[in-house]
Amino acid sequence: MAETFITFATILSGIAFLLALGRFLKGPSTVDRVIAFDVLTVISITFIVLSALIEERGIYLDVALVYALLSFLGVIAIARYLEGRF
Repeated sequence: MAETFITFATILSGIAFLLALGRFLKGPSTVDRVIAFDVLTVISITFIVLSALIEERGIYLDVALVYALLSFLGVIAIARYLEGRF
């Protein structure tokens, strides 16, 4: 039963990744691309967590946490740069 939910979550995450990638490539403004990039990183973190569940390896959760922190800092830095206060 759990494998079914993990498979379903992986498929939904893949669809969300493709939609966000489309917005990243098509985005008419830089802000749209930054938001799409942030969504892509969140979905990538989801894939890492799902991989940790499938392979039963807790170390992947540490990788996901570090990736999330770096992603957050990167988006904040880009937002400040676009705002002109950097």
